[in-house]
Amino acid sequence: MRIKTFVAAMLLMGGATGVYAQTENCNKNTSISSEAVKTGNFKDAYEPCMAVLKDCPTLRYFNYTNAMKILRAFMDEIKDKNSADYQKYFNELMGVYDQEIKYLPDFNRTRKNKLNPAKELGKKAIDYIKYAPNMDNNQAYTWLKEAAEGTAADPDGAILHHFLDASMKKVKGDAAHTDQFFQDYIDASKYADDAIAAEPDEPKKRVLTQIKDNLVAMFINSGVADCESLQNIYGPRVEENKTDSVFLKKAVNILKMMGCRECEAYFNASDYLYKINPSADAAVGVAMMQYKKGNFDAAVKYFDEALSMETDNAKKAEMAYATSAALFSAKKLGQAKSYCLKAISFKEDYGEAYILLAQMYASNPHWNDEAALNKCVYFVAIDKLQRAKSVDPSVTEKANELISTYSRYTPQAKDLFMLGYKAGDRISIGGWIGESTTIR
Repeated sequence: MRIKTFVAAMLLMGGATGVYAQTENCNKNTSISSEAVKTGNFKDAYEPCMAVLKDCPTLRYFNYTNAMKILRAFMDEIKDKNSADYQKYFNELMGVYDQEIKYLPDFNRTRKNKLNPAKELGKKAIDYIKYAPNMDNNQAYTWLKEAAEGTAADPDGAILHHFLDASMKKVKGDAAHTDQFFQDYIDASKYADDAIAAEPDEPKKRVLTQIKDNLVAMFINSGVADCESLQNIYGPRVEENKTDSVFLKKAVNILKMMGCRECEAYFNASDYLYKINPSADAAVGVAMMQYKKGNFDAAVKYFDEALSMETDNAKKAEMAYATSAALFSAKKLGQAKSYCLKAISFKEDYGEAYILLAQMYASNPHWNDEAALNKCVYFVAIDKLQRAKSVDPSVTEKANELISTYSRYTPQAKDLFMLGYKAGDRISIGGWIGESTTIR
């Protein structure tokens, strides 16, 4: 028994000694490869680095990033992507990513800043696109879709860009992917929008906003995003799916997002959706359809329903603004003003709503028999434009252009003096406008 115990102990000691020797060898190779990578000596870094990943895969995380740098550098120097060496290094790079992702849970147990496997998959996909001798876009898209979804809480600009680009390429090869491309854009945009809303740091917020702007530009330039194309795509499909609320909701959202509220597909999808599952968005679409037909009372009815169903004040402001603009076009100025004020009540810094209100006033400066007093309406319009600039600097240029125009129509001091008014006096404008202003 003692002999057996002694033998077992010796075997354990031998095993421990072997593990210790291997770890020491890995530490030595790590040191060699790291120093070589720092100086750009990738040739001497290659073998020790790859040996560490083989023998001690969880020793140091930076061994993986070093290996990636080495392999990318090797491939960058080889012009022939079909050569045996290039293929070898490419396969090793993909293998390094796979092994890295496999061991991430081990590294994350001791890391303060946890690594996201979805983000690493996205990096793998981007390197695959760049380095693959025969890149399969379907494979890249599959990886990037998983990566985009897995990094939704902390979106990566490069991943979202390549994800949407891969989806766009799929459309060009298969028109049946068009719907999914639109959905991919909606998803990617939502990831960016959610991150922008949640980010308190202004510099980071600006970066995220740039990511979103890039996505919008890609979508607009995709060649499948104009209203005529969307009508051709969705027109027949809306009729085929007029009882499918899921499809109809998606169609309404896409057409609305692209500003295609004048096409039949948007009207019909909204109408069918409203009948199946009344919602604020569907009601707005039906209202726009009724307005297009000249049924203004019906349009207002549906706009009111949309406002009553919507809970988000920003969206309610947009709906009230749309109602006001429609009524203004129909020359129903009193109602138009009422809805414009509602829009402002939902969103106090709604510069465009103040501008619309100014344009309404300036469109009909007739409330008095005296021509000079009628011209005082332009003072009220200018008041609204000044207010627009103060609450929303983004509309400053537009507001200034209108101020310059309307200023040319204000009454002359001598004409007002004859009526008992002078600069600095307050004057009440009657009729549907019902505002007071200061003469200047």
